[in-house]
Amino acid sequence: MTRHSSADDESLIAALRLACGHDPVPGHVTAAARAVFGLRLPGAATARPVAVPAPSGVRSAERAGLLRFGAGGLTVELDVDSSGGLVDLAGRVSPHPGPDARVEVRTPDLTEVRELSPTGQFAVVGLPGGWLSVVCHRPGLAPVATSWTLVRPG
Repeated sequence: MTRHSSADDESLIAALRLACGHDPVPGHVTAAARAVFGLRLPGAATARPVAVPAPSGVRSAERAGLLRFGAGGLTVELDVDSSGGLVDLAGRVSPHPGPDARVEVRTPDLTEVRELSPTGQFAVVGLPGGWLSVVCHRPGLAPVATSWTLVRPG
């Protein structure tokens, strides 16, 4: 009977992983995955993109910088503008979700919280380009979060 040491087993397993293409996950990939996991909102309704109709007399069916999302009985409209490498965002939630409602404009690196005006409007200026999502928090109801959208400064 042949005896195997645990060192031999570990070497064999490491060799099999390399042969199968299972290299260790790089640290920055693990860190990014943990950061993204931290951005999840259990129980939130995801607002999906909704087509924005072109105004009459306009040839293009899409207006650059205007985004619309819908879910949970809410519509979130975003007007995205950029200058100097930064992104400015003006938004509106309709219908107004009620008193004490607020929005969070989230990027992977920061979150800006805004109270809604009486007409459901909000604004955030000076955001970095990249991925963003807007979350509408409504007291007593599940939050509504837009799907993550890539915004590139012009």
